[in-house]
Amino acid sequence: STSTLLQNSASSNKVFKINTILISNVDGTNSATAAISLYSGGTDRYIAKGISVPAGATVVLIDKNSSLYLEEDKIIRGGASAASDLEILICYEEIS
Repeated sequence: STSTLLQNSASSNKVFKINTILISNVDGTNSATAAISLYSGGTDRYIAKGISVPAGATVVLIDKNSSLYLEEDKIIRGGASAASDLEILICYEEIS
């Protein structure tokens, strides 16, 4: 299932500069697949879909060399092929 990972409210008067997205597989045995999207206006626009994360490994999806901006009224959403197998860390700066 897909869930909200980071939301920038419609009236925040801010933009979030996303510096890093890390996806870690906390399952010691099985790989899992991740999907991360930018959600806006009822539509998911995928940053990554079908990214395989091996058991016990971490994948760097975005780093400072490929940062992106989350504008007002936008959401970063994510999901995994196996419940509770993937943990996602988003590091960002608020710009007002």
